[in-house]
Amino acid sequence: MSTVELSVKGMSCGSCVLHVTEALNAVEGVTEVDVDLQAASVRVSAECDSDVLVAALGDAGYPAQLSSPAASSSPARKTGCGGSGGCCCK
Repeated sequence: MSTVELSVKGMSCGSCVLHVTEALNAVEGVTEVDVDLQAASVRVSAECDSDVLVAALGDAGYPAQLSSPAASSSPARKTGCGGSGGCCCK
């Protein structure tokens, strides 16, 4: 079991958090998902490759990548639901 932290773009509300959580929980091998809306990140405990997690989020409309120390220390830009940040909720 490994834990992966991903930076996720396009999350701006509670519905986004729900969509991201559901997309990741649907991946075989995922045991825990912890979404941090303000940090625009998600921590996933899983027995699968991180590329599978990134692909699942991309398919759900939330581009993601592995977090780097520099990415996690930068503040998240809040755009609001439906703003230019890419939120798909309405």
